[in-house]
Amino acid sequence: QVQLVESGGGLVQAGGSLRLSCAASGLAFSWYDMGWFRQAPGKEREFVARISRSGGNSDYSDSVKGRFTISRDNAKNTVYLQMNSLKPEDTAVYYCAARRIAGNEYDSWGQGTLVTVSS
Repeated sequence: QVQLVESGGGLVQAGGSLRLSCAASGLAFSWYDMGWFRQAPGKEREFVARISRSGGNSDYSDSVKGRFTISRDNAKNTVYLQMNSLKPEDTAVYYCAARRIAGNEYDSWGQGTLVTVSS
């Protein structure tokens, strides 16, 4: 059974930084494309970033490009999201997700971790 567990969320002031982690189990982690999504109150879930199996390729939404960095450690079955220069509009529940094939729908999701950015 695939399990994704996010951690690292919390309260931070605008301009600050946080690093989210997502620990994966129950899957051959290095065979999975990984992504981060977020859902703000009253809004739909949106894509934040994704990283390829090897970590050699990544993509970002325009809203976080240049501020957030996705990375992974396949030896630790963990994907990270380093978030810098945080803004109040980054406040959301952040979810990690896994998919076996890049381009397909993500088929495994974590429970989410809350990030709150105060102004």
